[in-house]
Amino acid sequence: MSATPGFLAPRTVLVGAQMLFVAFGALVLMPLLTGLDPSVALFTAGVGTLLFQCITGFSMPVFLASSFVFIAPISHGVQAWGLPATMGALMVTAVVYVVLAALVRWRGPGFLHVLMPPVVTGPIIMVIGLSLAPTAVNMAMGMDGTGQETLFPYGQALMVSMVSLVTTLLVATLAKGFFRLLPIMVGVLCGYSSALMLGMVDFAVVTERAWLAPPEFVLPTFEWQAIVFMVPVALAPAIEHVGDVLAISNVTGRDYVRKPGLHRTLLGDGVASMGAAMVGGPPNTTYSEVTGAVMLTRVFDPRVMVWAAVFAIALSFLSRFGGLLQSIPAPVMGGILILMFGSIASVGMNTLIKARVDLARQRNLVVVATTLVFGIGGMVISGGGFTLQGISLCGVLAVVLNLLLPGRDPVVTDLRQEQAVVDDLIEHTRSKD
Repeated sequence: MSATPGFLAPRTVLVGAQMLFVAFGALVLMPLLTGLDPSVALFTAGVGTLLFQCITGFSMPVFLASSFVFIAPISHGVQAWGLPATMGALMVTAVVYVVLAALVRWRGPGFLHVLMPPVVTGPIIMVIGLSLAPTAVNMAMGMDGTGQETLFPYGQALMVSMVSLVTTLLVATLAKGFFRLLPIMVGVLCGYSSALMLGMVDFAVVTERAWLAPPEFVLPTFEWQAIVFMVPVALAPAIEHVGDVLAISNVTGRDYVRKPGLHRTLLGDGVASMGAAMVGGPPNTTYSEVTGAVMLTRVFDPRVMVWAAVFAIALSFLSRFGGLLQSIPAPVMGGILILMFGSIASVGMNTLIKARVDLARQRNLVVVATTLVFGIGGMVISGGGFTLQGISLCGVLAVVLNLLLPGRDPVVTDLRQEQAVVDDLIEHTRSKD
């Protein structure tokens, strides 16, 4: 540590601001889609990152922010039970992380892969992306996410959404170095500029706010129907968390599975998400954009993430800045989400391919096919006031089918055996620079 700048050194502060800049586009995109306050999301991202760093002993260059896995569940929860009850359900979901952390501490990291191997996680992730596809298309055509209300004329909306989409595509595929990490940010800026020229931006939400004000926090309430709906969703991001830890381990050359330990990183995610739900913020997860920035800049000092967290908290109190974020027209977001949600589905497909899941085997085909149709088709199981649907239903179904059907594939219980997959990903990323 002696060779690195101190916590108050200008370089550490500037790199911290840069890390927040990298994560910013995706960070605010999730609350804007689900109707949450982006200022609250900024606040909880900062506080969540600080909590995570404290729990892991300030040993990992990690920044936590809004998890995209919860977009559909939060949107449904807010419509069905209201925002406070949805936040209460998310608090209980965060407790699942804490329980998983305890089980990993007791049984070892391979426990998660016994419960949720790739044949389970792959189709669940695909459902997350594909079930959200109508929302992206509706917004791109000038409607709200449900397609029931027209917000902008079709022609103008399509023009703006395609500007956002094409810009994001070009930056993601053609940009080099640091700029390759900012496709969402650049796409939003270009789409917003085109919407501004067409008179589609309403600044009333900005001007009616004070310059400085605390975020509009929401306290949770607890309804068992919302809790039962939300809790199974925690399984997919828990497995995703393992991949995030392996990725940052490869980038830095340190084994975070051993130290601070996967149980501590899971606990950090859980406590951060619990804290976010207590004030109306979305659940937190490790951001791959920041991992990519760490790889490019070769700055492995966790103190830069502390500064990124401090800047996020400070921005959350700029009320007009939060209003500016909420003034982004739906078509701007819709264009970007076409790529975003498709990418999520592709990650699920790649999970099956990388693990060489043999879909010629009937038991694997049954798990994947049933999970996909239940999720994309909108299957609902209800009775006696109990309802299970969407990603929650898919998660439970895939886990149960995989555990009950005979002939399970051998499960990788040593996480370090998976390093080759992550090594390929890191090498592929480096080859682009």
